[in-house]
Amino acid sequence: MSKEILGRMNSPKDLKKLSLSELDTLCEEIREKIIDTVSKNGGHLASNLGVVELTVALHRVFNCPEDYIVWDVGHQCYAHKILTGRLDKLNTIRQENGISGFPRRNESAYDTFSTGHSSTSISSAYGIARAKNILEEDAKVVAIIGDGALSGGLAYEGLNNAGSYRKNFIVILNDNKMSISRNVGSMARYLSAMRTRRTYLKFKNMVANFLDRLPFLGNFTKKVITWSTSALKHLLYNGNIFESMGFIYYGPIDGHNVKKLINVLNFVKKVDRPVLVHINTIKGKGYSFAEKNPKVFHGISSFDIKTGGQKISNGDFSSVFGRKLCQMAQKDEKICAITAAMKLGTGLLPFSKNFKNRFFDVGIAEEHAVTFAGGLAAGGVIPVFAVYSTFLQRSYDQIIHDAALQRLKVVLAIDRAGVVGEDGETHQGVFDTAFLNSIPGVTIFSPSYFNELETMLESAMYSCPGVCAVRYPRGAQPLNLKDFKSTGKDFDIYGKVDSDILIVTYGRIFSNACIARESLQAKGINACILKLNKIKPIDENAIKFAAKFSNVFFFEEGILNGGIGEHFNYKLSKSNFCGKFNLTAIDDKFVAQATVKATLENLYLDEKGMENIILRSVLKIGDKKETRCATV
Repeated sequence: MSKEILGRMNSPKDLKKLSLSELDTLCEEIREKIIDTVSKNGGHLASNLGVVELTVALHRVFNCPEDYIVWDVGHQCYAHKILTGRLDKLNTIRQENGISGFPRRNESAYDTFSTGHSSTSISSAYGIARAKNILEEDAKVVAIIGDGALSGGLAYEGLNNAGSYRKNFIVILNDNKMSISRNVGSMARYLSAMRTRRTYLKFKNMVANFLDRLPFLGNFTKKVITWSTSALKHLLYNGNIFESMGFIYYGPIDGHNVKKLINVLNFVKKVDRPVLVHINTIKGKGYSFAEKNPKVFHGISSFDIKTGGQKISNGDFSSVFGRKLCQMAQKDEKICAITAAMKLGTGLLPFSKNFKNRFFDVGIAEEHAVTFAGGLAAGGVIPVFAVYSTFLQRSYDQIIHDAALQRLKVVLAIDRAGVVGEDGETHQGVFDTAFLNSIPGVTIFSPSYFNELETMLESAMYSCPGVCAVRYPRGAQPLNLKDFKSTGKDFDIYGKVDSDILIVTYGRIFSNACIARESLQAKGINACILKLNKIKPIDENAIKFAAKFSNVFFFEEGILNGGIGEHFNYKLSKSNFCGKFNLTAIDDKFVAQATVKATLENLYLDEKGMENIILRSVLKIGDKKETRCATV
């Protein structure tokens, strides 16, 4: 396909010049461009293919950036970026120094609100609408939210607040019958029923048209008709939750019919009330492999367009965790597993099949997941909540109030800990150590290798009281040196203990420290490594050991403020340590998108960065670049 129409799209204004038939062709060209780009760069495919017609209709009807479009999660914004002047940059999406795979306010005026987590669009869009009202600016505001995101409580807080507004505010419910995992819960069943019950909707439209033709209708008659239609609504349709919350409801509507979408949007933007438009779409639309298996093609690495095939992994931490948890659950009937709509990503698919009565998918509701886990623990079982580090942030209060404060046995299996790469700032798992470190009574383990993950999961389950966390990175395990043997203790020592230099670290970058140590040794510099396995609480014997060295270098793949390195330094300063302490961590900034390898290099947490920091400090030689680490 030549993409003759797509090539003319420099801004949404160009979209308004096209005929309806040209819009259909444009949608085909956008899909082809998205498939081609994601096949090379990786990214979110199925979700983006499902909203092409909706995106085209939105930019056809509304006048952005004067009007505001807020995407929930934002992982479906590729067509939006194409139509808002970033077509020539799409090949850089999710790449270092390229455009983001999510909406970013600092990237474009068309990106109204930066997003990356679920269920935020209604609240943020409503805030924008009220701000424009205060400033007396005539702007339309549209929030797009998926049916999966409606399992998040924040969405209902936003709906509840926005429903009392007496001006135009539009919410579009993009209903594709699934999120990352199959939708669960009452709302999923409710939406399923709404897709098939059209009797009430047809009747409501008929009554509305009838009322419009009666200009001299008396108040009493109006009240009678209003009461009658309301009663009939509850009789035929069992009510409508969105109308009960103050929204005028329209739908379900075919989300792949551009003409129909344009007509509906043109109508609802004139309604002087909050409106919810319910559309039905197909996730992965237009690419057969994504349509048949949208879970696999939700977030995907590079793939072959003709076959849909991906590079086969040799195993990862998530699958090792899932396999080990199944083995433990086979022996212990008290073990339960919880996921927040991430069954596949967290490795819990086998558990969900083998232990159905002990597996709970709570939807995109991390806060509820932790409090629910607290309830399970209070009831006498052992809950394990498997969650990405970036999403665990959302349940900070619940960890404190509903688990740790009550000393309940809750295990947090923290996946994607550390930097995650191309998803960028909103998804980096670099904050969990700092916020968990601040909570009394929490124990945190950080394995470097698969076998350590298995051992530490058992320790978290049976050897430690209260809330226990086991945090591990995405993907395969790093290089495991043949002469290193994990002891299973709270810390391990690797290298010559008679050195003046001690490297302290934990997690996957221990491997980088080992390579740096070998390189230093080749230069005649001996170093010892202290590998922390339990990073909270820190073993006092580890502090005593570190205090013997003249130069201590702590490397941490996490935020500096409140992190393990700061705490280690504090404890070291309270001992008899008289040497120099150097801490390299992420210093008060958000980590931009890039590959994991490039990110670690930029943070001086790769082997070369570690070596240069030690050389510069000890011998005053090495890399002349300004260091991007924090030195204490």
